[in-house]
Amino acid sequence: QVQLVESGGGLVQAGGSLRLSCADSGSTFSINAMGWYRQAPGKQRELVATITSGRSTTYADSVKGRFTISRDNAKNTVYLQMNSLKPEDTATYYCYAKVPWRATNYWGQGTQVTVSS
Repeated sequence: QVQLVESGGGLVQAGGSLRLSCADSGSTFSINAMGWYRQAPGKQRELVATITSGRSTTYADSVKGRFTISRDNAKNTVYLQMNSLKPEDTATYYCYAKVPWRATNYWGQGTQVTVSS
């Protein structure tokens, strides 16, 4: 079983930085890929960044050059370093883990990121 625990959200001024973490506290199995979605009120859920077990990464155009995703495979932990934050980055951020034994992802509980202008 996979249990994802998120941390690192908070309130930050525009131009500031935050680092989100998401750790699997319940599984001894390998996780193929991990990543982050975000959702703001009135907006559709957006895929922010992904990373495979081989550390191949993808980013949404809206965060490219500002955000960096990384992972510690030994601990099934994914990080999202967010720099040069903008008010439009304000959202609830959800990490996910893709596993080989089911089609749908596991999800973290969400962490709120608020960027003030």
